[in-house]
Amino acid sequence: MEPIIHFSPYTGWVYPNETIFEWSILIAVYPYITGLVAGAFTVSSLYQVFGFERLKPVAHMALLTSLSFMIFVPTPLLLHLGHPERAFNATITPHLTSAMAMFGFFASFYVALLIVEGWFANRPYIVEQAQKRTDLLGRFYRLLTLGSYDVSEHALRYDKKWIFALAVIGIPGAHGLHGYVGFMYGSVKAREWWSSDLMAVIFLFSAIISGVSLLAVLYVATCKMRKIPVDLACLKGLAYTIWAFIMVALLLEALEFANLVYKNREGTDMIMQYVTGPLLVPYFILQFAVGAITPFLWLSYMIWRGTTGKALIVGVTVCACLVLFSVFMMRWNVVIGGQEISKTGKGLLSYHLPFWGKEGALMAIFLTTAPLGLLYVLTRLFPPWADAPTHAHS
Repeated sequence: MEPIIHFSPYTGWVYPNETIFEWSILIAVYPYITGLVAGAFTVSSLYQVFGFERLKPVAHMALLTSLSFMIFVPTPLLLHLGHPERAFNATITPHLTSAMAMFGFFASFYVALLIVEGWFANRPYIVEQAQKRTDLLGRFYRLLTLGSYDVSEHALRYDKKWIFALAVIGIPGAHGLHGYVGFMYGSVKAREWWSSDLMAVIFLFSAIISGVSLLAVLYVATCKMRKIPVDLACLKGLAYTIWAFIMVALLLEALEFANLVYKNREGTDMIMQYVTGPLLVPYFILQFAVGAITPFLWLSYMIWRGTTGKALIVGVTVCACLVLFSVFMMRWNVVIGGQEISKTGKGLLSYHLPFWGKEGALMAIFLTTAPLGLLYVLTRLFPPWADAPTHAHS
């Protein structure tokens, strides 16, 4: 039977072995969730390591948020695999020269680090609940004490040293975990849209702004749910962080695109045709104009005017939501956009997103929001609020 050859309305023919998209929306969701992990941990480290006192109300929640999303990081990859049980082969028989194979080791190390740091941060509360409760949950807390009930001043100072050390180790761990995703795409020479030395750095900075934006939204939402006033100093600190990193992210994106155009290597004509055609709306309008430039200008205006009160809360929350949308569009434009450009340079492909199925839009939405459910459970077990019982970092 003769293979079916599809004709591209843009430039020429697309060979039959290029009509299948190997990576679906789940592979776009995967680096998005990973970025939220790195960004949330950045906020925690800004307080634990660098002493940003204004971020204290959100520092402990940042640690729980990072853990909640990190647990779900491998899920999109496992669902995408035809045989998810084979994922363990990369750990049992590691291939040290493969970035994908090494991910399992990095991810496992980082999950363990988050759990240990979280245990030290919550140990005073765990001990308090273990001694006070006599129900089933009390047994759970007594198990978590690991036999250590010492919450003296000396013991808490010791805990703080461990928290500081783990946070220092976690900074390169969290950022390296996400930077490797950009490194992986930037190393694919066959795709001109991906092959860039700046790809890892762009992924890293976009991860930071997405995680900080998520925490800004969560902090405002939890304050409203708990009916307590929002700490404006804390929210303004998050806003400054988002604003600063947006500047760097925009500059890096602009440098990458300018470098691509300036080098004018083989395949650049196809890319220019793509970004001024099918990618015009998702790339220039949604990712940049709506999701990045608009919140940057809005935050700049609020900082310049010294906005405070309800206007600050609404402005930062809306800007944070726009940034979260922008970062997802960036992941989409990299993963899906890179595959829509034919490797042979003979045409453009088109990705049609299904709604149902394991690789559909509904599953992507579920995987993106599911960590919030786990975060809710963790905040009930280990309250991260500044007005909750004393934590080790207080």
